[in-house]
Amino acid sequence: MADMQTSLQTTRLASLRTLLAEKELDALLVSGPENRRFLSGFSAREEMLAESCGSLLISAGAAYLLTDFRYRDWAAREAPAFEVLTYQAGLGDTLAGLLKELGIRRLGFEAGYLTCRSYERLAGDALQAGVEVEWSPREGMVESLREVKTPEEAALMRRALALTEAVFREVAPLVTPGLTERRVAWEIERRLREGGAHGLAFSPIVAAGPNSARPHHHPGDYALREGDPVILDLGARLEGYCADLTRTLCLGPPSDRFREVYRTVREAQRRAEAGIVPGMMSDAADALAREVIMAAGYGEAFGHSLGHGVGLAVHEAPSLSPYKDRVTPLKAGSIFTVEPGIYLTGWGGVRLEDMVLLHEDRAEVLTSLGFLELE
Repeated sequence: MADMQTSLQTTRLASLRTLLAEKELDALLVSGPENRRFLSGFSAREEMLAESCGSLLISAGAAYLLTDFRYRDWAAREAPAFEVLTYQAGLGDTLAGLLKELGIRRLGFEAGYLTCRSYERLAGDALQAGVEVEWSPREGMVESLREVKTPEEAALMRRALALTEAVFREVAPLVTPGLTERRVAWEIERRLREGGAHGLAFSPIVAAGPNSARPHHHPGDYALREGDPVILDLGARLEGYCADLTRTLCLGPPSDRFREVYRTVREAQRRAEAGIVPGMMSDAADALAREVIMAAGYGEAFGHSLGHGVGLAVHEAPSLSPYKDRVTPLKAGSIFTVEPGIYLTGWGGVRLEDMVLLHEDRAEVLTSLGFLELE
C-alpha cells in the first residue's frame, strides 16, 4: 500500500513540476487542505480557518511537508514521498530557511487559501532572514490536476454516492408532518456516520415549506406540514472523496403548482444530462437546462449554476456556470453535479441533483435514485 501511495504521489508531483516550469516558478507553497492531500496523501483536515495542519513546499527537486508536533507522525506515515519537517514557533522560520537553502527566487502561493495575515507574517519572516523572494499569487494550479479523476478516485466516489443513496432511502419514509427540519438532518447525519462514512461532505440541508425557496437553508425548528415541498441535500465522505445528492419530496398529495415546478426541473435535468459531452463549454451545458426553465416562465427563479465539480472537495472545478468569467471546457474524466432548481419566495422550491461522470462520448449518470412519480 505504501509503495502504491508513493507511486501515485510521484506521478502527481511530476505533473505539478511541469506546471511550475510552464509558470516560471521555482516552487509552490501549498496551503489548501484538499490540494495538500491530493499531492501528499496527508489526510488531516482543519476545523477552523485560523488553524493549519501543515503546508507543502514543492520545487523541481524537493518536496517538503511542513507541520507541527501534533501531526508529525501522522504526516510521516501518510506522505512517504515527502520529507516531513516539524516547526516549533510557526511556519515562517522553517520556510525561510528552506527558501534560502533551495535558492528559491520566485515562489508561487495559493491566493485562495493563504490569508493576508499569514502572507504578511511569512513574507516578513523571509525578509528578516535575508531571503529575497518574489511571492507570486496563483489560483487553480493543483485544482486543474484534480479535475480529471482516476478510475480509483471514481470508484471511491461511486461508493460514497451508494452510501448516500442508501441513507436517503432510509430517511425518506421518516419525513412526515410534525418532524422538525433539524430532526430530519440529524437522522441523515447519524445514518451516514453509522453506515460507514468517514465524515460528511457537508452539513445536510433539510428545507421544508417556504424554507425550500432558500437553496442553502440551514435546518431549524420548522415543523414539517402536509403539502410542504421538502428538499433533502446530503453527501457522504469516504477516504476524503465526496458525494452530493438532492431530491425533493412532497408531504401528502402534490398541488398543481408542485407538479408543474417538479416536472419542469426534472425535464431540465434530463435535457442537460442527455446533451453534455466532452469539450462542451460549461456555460453551454448550463444553458441546456436553463432554457427549459426559462421557457416554462421560471427563468428568474433559477439563480445558481447548473452544477459543480465534486472530488476531495464537494465544490471544485469545473463550474457549470452561466457566467462568462467562469467558462471552461468540460473534460472527459471529470465528475460533476447536474442540479437545476426553481425557488419561489413564499411558496418553496424544488431541486434535483445527480452526480455525472463525463466519458469520451457521453455523460454517465452515477446516481441511481429515482424520482417522484406524478400522475
